[in-house]
Amino acid sequence: MINPNSINKLLDGVEVEWKPLGEVGKFTRGKRFVKTDMLSEGFPCIHYGEMYTHYNIWANTPKSFLSHDLAAKLRVANHGDVVIVAAGETIEDIGNGTAWLGNTGVVIHDACFSYRSSLNPKYVSYFLRTKHFHDQIKKHISTGKISAINETGLRKAKIPIPPPEVQEEIVRILDAFTELTAKLTAELTAEFTARKKQYTYYRDKLLTFDEGEVEWKTLGAVGELVRGNGLPKTDFTECGVPAIHYGQIYTYYGTFTTETKSFVSYETAQKLKTVDTGDVVITNTSENLDDVGKAVAYLGKVQAVTGGHATIFKPSNQISGKYLAYFTQTQMFANQKRKYAKGTKVIDVSATDMSKIIIPIPPLTDQERIVSILDKFDALTSSITEGLRREIELRKKQYEYYRNMLLSFPKSEVEA
Repeated sequence: MINPNSINKLLDGVEVEWKPLGEVGKFTRGKRFVKTDMLSEGFPCIHYGEMYTHYNIWANTPKSFLSHDLAAKLRVANHGDVVIVAAGETIEDIGNGTAWLGNTGVVIHDACFSYRSSLNPKYVSYFLRTKHFHDQIKKHISTGKISAINETGLRKAKIPIPPPEVQEEIVRILDAFTELTAKLTAELTAEFTARKKQYTYYRDKLLTFDEGEVEWKTLGAVGELVRGNGLPKTDFTECGVPAIHYGQIYTYYGTFTTETKSFVSYETAQKLKTVDTGDVVITNTSENLDDVGKAVAYLGKVQAVTGGHATIFKPSNQISGKYLAYFTQTQMFANQKRKYAKGTKVIDVSATDMSKIIIPIPPLTDQERIVSILDKFDALTSSITEGLRREIELRKKQYEYYRNMLLSFPKSEVEA
């Protein structure tokens, strides 16, 4: 735990001045290169997209490289510079910085700036991730399909400047807290992964049958498959007829649901395919094979609708919808859908091909027993998983709280 008194003691008698970044350092904008220029070896480079996905407070090794010939024509950040991202899809993406501490320079993309000052670079990088800094730059960010900030906006943002030894002590504390947070998050993530593997093992075991133990039939033989049509997201309304969009099946829904995330008007619903209680909505299309064939059993009391890129499986009296939804999560189902998948950038398994997939059909009483066991295991796993997610989020918020506290200094009103 960080003790605020330790910082207060450190600051006894010390005057902390807030100055615009432009007064205490120099910004240099990078030059354009594209992802196809990037190599697995060569001269180090940082693409602006990597600032959101790969880099954090500091770095000394690059993720990507460029040819030396191309790098010679571009702009380089050197050891001790802070690389600042200046463009992104959301306002929150912009302004984050990474202190470059590598032994060589690194080429930076034109959606980034390098910032050189006499301040501790890691101190600057930590400050650039605080709420106070982002509150200052918000009004200088232009919004659109891509949001961006220019040098003028960044130069105006003010930073607190304690003495070098205080900057160093703050960095030391935050480094230690970052390491502790990362370790705890890694441990919780490992536990989360172990629970998922355990659940997958027992689910597949329950849905695996010895030869001759049960009858195997095609999906088309135990129910009707109806391909959906229409339903862009622009059709969604605040209320109305319950609607299941195919994209929500792999981003929002679990194995089954009694309520829908979205709705459409009664007029729009007349043009769409209906989903009745007990039906299963299966995705036909995605950018990756894993998401194709994902399914949700609809158990709502009110008739729903679905649209394109989805198939509705209407079960006969031989199969339970929830039983099928669980089976679509098995490796056995995945192996079969792979044979029917078509496409490269966009992958599709048609309703006709989906109907050819063979599944085990035990008696309904056995299906209900399996579903009951899996429901309990799913509820237990979901509860543990949700708890782990909350704990990870708590660690993140705790870290952000102490970072902001350490970088908050007495000041007169800051104008940017």
